[in-house]
Amino acid sequence: MKISELKEFDAAEVLTDDESILHYLKLAFEEGNPREIQGALGAVVRARGLTALARDPDIEREALYIALSRDGNPDFATIMKVIGALGIKLVPAVA
Repeated sequence: MKISELKEFDAAEVLTDDESILHYLKLAFEEGNPREIQGALGAVVRARGLTALARDPDIEREALYIALSRDGNPDFATIMKVIGALGIKLVPAVA
Protein backbone atom coordinates (compact mmCIF):
# COMPACT_ATOMS: atom_id res chain seq x y z
CA MET A 1 0.00 0.00 0.00
CA LYS A 2 1.31 3.40 -0.94
CA ILE A 3 1.30 6.25 1.54
CA SER A 4 -0.87 8.19 -0.89
CA GLU A 5 -3.50 5.45 -0.51
CA LEU A 6 -3.73 5.78 3.25
CA LYS A 7 -6.86 7.38 4.56
CA GLU A 8 -6.83 9.90 7.40
CA PHE A 9 -8.42 8.54 10.57
CA ASP A 10 -11.89 9.90 11.28
CA ALA A 11 -13.22 9.11 14.75
CA ALA A 12 -16.78 9.58 13.49
CA GLU A 13 -16.46 6.29 11.62
CA VAL A 14 -15.88 4.28 14.81
CA LEU A 15 -18.28 6.11 17.13
CA THR A 16 -21.12 3.71 16.51
CA ASP A 17 -22.89 3.56 19.86
CA ASP A 18 -23.61 5.68 22.94
CA GLU A 19 -20.96 3.93 25.02
CA SER A 20 -18.13 4.66 22.58
CA ILE A 21 -19.34 8.24 22.14
CA LEU A 22 -19.45 8.91 25.88
CA HIS A 23 -16.01 7.35 26.40
CA TYR A 24 -14.55 9.43 23.56
CA LEU A 25 -16.03 12.67 24.92
CA LYS A 26 -14.93 11.84 28.45
CA LEU A 27 -11.33 11.45 27.29
CA ALA A 28 -11.49 14.75 25.40
CA PHE A 29 -12.89 16.61 28.41
CA GLU A 30 -10.36 15.02 30.78
CA GLU A 31 -7.55 16.27 28.55
CA GLY A 32 -9.02 19.77 28.91
CA ASN A 33 -7.77 21.13 25.58
CA PRO A 34 -10.57 23.27 24.07
CA ARG A 35 -9.57 22.33 20.49
CA GLU A 36 -9.64 18.63 21.38
CA ILE A 37 -13.09 19.01 22.94
CA GLN A 38 -14.29 20.92 19.88
CA GLY A 39 -12.87 18.23 17.58
CA ALA A 40 -14.42 15.45 19.64
CA LEU A 41 -17.82 17.14 19.55
CA GLY A 42 -17.45 17.57 15.80
CA ALA A 43 -16.69 13.86 15.40
CA VAL A 44 -19.72 12.93 17.51
CA VAL A 45 -21.95 15.24 15.49
CA ARG A 46 -20.71 13.63 12.25
CA ALA A 47 -21.21 10.16 13.75
CA ARG A 48 -24.76 10.96 14.83
CA GLY A 49 -25.57 12.77 11.62
CA LEU A 50 -25.24 16.49 11.21
CA THR A 51 -28.56 16.82 9.42
CA ALA A 52 -30.50 15.25 12.28
CA LEU A 53 -28.78 17.46 14.81
CA ALA A 54 -29.35 20.58 12.73
CA ARG A 55 -33.11 19.98 12.93
CA ASP A 56 -32.93 21.48 16.40
CA PRO A 57 -34.51 24.93 16.01
CA ASP A 58 -31.72 26.61 17.98
CA ILE A 59 -28.92 25.23 15.78
CA GLU A 60 -28.35 26.24 12.18
CA ARG A 61 -26.57 23.68 10.01
CA GLU A 62 -24.10 26.16 8.51
CA ALA A 63 -23.30 27.60 11.93
CA LEU A 64 -22.70 24.09 13.20
CA TYR A 65 -20.24 23.33 10.38
CA ILE A 66 -18.33 26.52 11.12
CA ALA A 67 -18.39 26.19 14.91
CA LEU A 68 -17.11 22.62 14.93
CA SER A 69 -14.62 22.96 12.10
CA ARG A 70 -10.89 22.87 12.77
CA ASP A 71 -10.72 26.66 12.49
CA GLY A 72 -14.03 27.38 14.19
CA ASN A 73 -14.28 29.32 17.41
CA PRO A 74 -17.65 28.46 18.92
CA ASP A 75 -18.93 30.34 21.92
CA PHE A 76 -19.95 28.46 25.04
CA ALA A 77 -23.65 28.84 24.26
CA THR A 78 -23.16 27.02 20.96
CA ILE A 79 -21.23 24.23 22.65
CA MET A 80 -24.01 23.85 25.22
CA LYS A 81 -26.65 23.72 22.45
CA VAL A 82 -24.69 21.00 20.66
CA ILE A 83 -24.22 19.00 23.85
CA GLY A 84 -27.92 19.32 24.67
CA ALA A 85 -28.98 18.36 21.15
CA LEU A 86 -26.77 15.27 21.41
CA GLY A 87 -28.66 14.27 24.56
CA ILE A 88 -25.58 14.64 26.75
CA LYS A 89 -25.22 16.59 29.97
CA LEU A 90 -22.11 17.98 31.59
CA VAL A 91 -21.58 17.03 35.20
CA PRO A 92 -18.95 18.92 37.21
CA ALA A 93 -16.43 16.95 39.26
CA VAL A 94 -13.54 17.93 41.48
CA ALA A 95 -10.26 17.79 39.58
